Amino acid sequence: MNEQPAPTMLARAQHSISRKRISPGALRVMYTLHEAGFQAHLVGGAVRDLLLGGEPKDFDIATDARPEQIRQLFRNCRLIGRRFVIAHVRMGGEILEVTTFRGTGAGADPDDEVDREVDSSEGLILRDNVFGTMEEDALRRDFTVNALYYAVADFAVRDYATGLEDLEHRQLRLIGDPETRFREDPVRMLRAARLGAKLGFSIAGSTERPIGRLAPLLDAIPPARLLDEFQKLFLYGAGEKSYEELVRLRLFEHLFPSIGIDMDSGRPYADRLIRAALASTDARVAAGKSVTPAFLIAAFLWEPYQHMVAHLPEEREEAFGDAAEEVFREAGERVALPRRFSQVAREIWELQPRFLTNSPGRARRLLRHPRFRAAYDFLELRAVIDPVLAPVAERWERAQTVAPEDIDSLFRQVVAPRHDPAGSASEGDSAPAKRRRRRRRRKPDGAPAPVPAE
Repeated sequence: MNEQPAPTMLARAQHSISRKRISPGALRVMYTLHEAGFQAHLVGGAVRDLLLGGEPKDFDIATDARPEQIRQLFRNCRLIGRRFVIAHVRMGGEILEVTTFRGTGAGADPDDEVDREVDSSEGLILRDNVFGTMEEDALRRDFTVNALYYAVADFAVRDYATGLEDLEHRQLRLIGDPETRFREDPVRMLRAARLGAKLGFSIAGSTERPIGRLAPLLDAIPPARLLDEFQKLFLYGAGEKSYEELVRLRLFEHLFPSIGIDMDSGRPYADRLIRAALASTDARVAAGKSVTPAFLIAAFLWEPYQHMVAHLPEEREEAFGDAAEEVFREAGERVALPRRFSQVAREIWELQPRFLTNSPGRARRLLRHPRFRAAYDFLELRAVIDPVLAPVAERWERAQTVAPEDIDSLFRQVVAPRHDPAGSASEGDSAPAKRRRRRRRRKPDGAPAPVPAE
């Protein structure tokens, strides 16, 4: 086996990590492994965040124990994954991810089965269960700042890949040749954008340069895996900054190719709505409030839905539903959209035209709708982007607080957007104006009306 580099080590007195800041479950797992004669290290983002003074959300553990040995030590342990076998250990209310040190396969014991599969055409790793030493494991990780190890044996931090130096310079750098590493796993390009946004780090020039050329590799990633990345990018508190990085690196178009965010197109409406939705989501995360992918999906895909609706041959309830389903189908070819999310997004869309009612009876029914709050929040978001909708949003804000007997007077007043709902919004930056159609008889209450372009 090739000689491995000696690590840079920080003894206990040289770093700021305290066991008080590590979850009890993670400590218990590490001590159990250590007492059984195995190495046990806190690794990756947890060590990075602790050294930066942050509070990690996840505590991952690396060990030289094999997956079956880990399972024998912990009663509540489940082995998952084909591409990488990972042990999930339930400890109290936590689920800890425990992985065996990964190796390169070079110089492996001939008696050990090498379980690695690589797509020869693209270099994509399809399966990788080659085990090795901690030194090899460090060099197999993605970014240098994620290749830091904290041991319960001596409370020291070990760095095999200049991670401490890059941490000091607040820089993200891939370990190894960037092109090779991105080809092994193109999702690393998304992680670069996400970590750069989350940490406020720059991306090293050598790491960033190949991204524009290799971005199309993301098109071959399974949609289910990209859904997981979508949630990490946009639902963890740094969504707006992550989006900005994705757009800057020309990665966003490989996640949602149907969204027109090109600032040169003269249609920046989608960009503004997405930014507003992400800013709102980030604020909710910061306040400890719940967030859902459904609301972001509604915001992200609103523009494609508007374009689809604008070209419907007729205004029928089924046609609007079919338009929504076609938008979800196209988007789902890149990022999986589970029904539990797309159905909520669709209901949010379908309630938007009902906010234009001047009927007190219809207003009362809408206030009782189970999706009213989500749909109102979306209306409010649209009003931030398109001020002509402000009077409508203001009236519905009042409707939620006035006495029941005041609903009649509130909705007998004619309040509508300050532009023709069938036309385009101010500044000409919304979805294209819909063709004018001949008047039809009023539909019964509850049937969707055409969605006005913003």
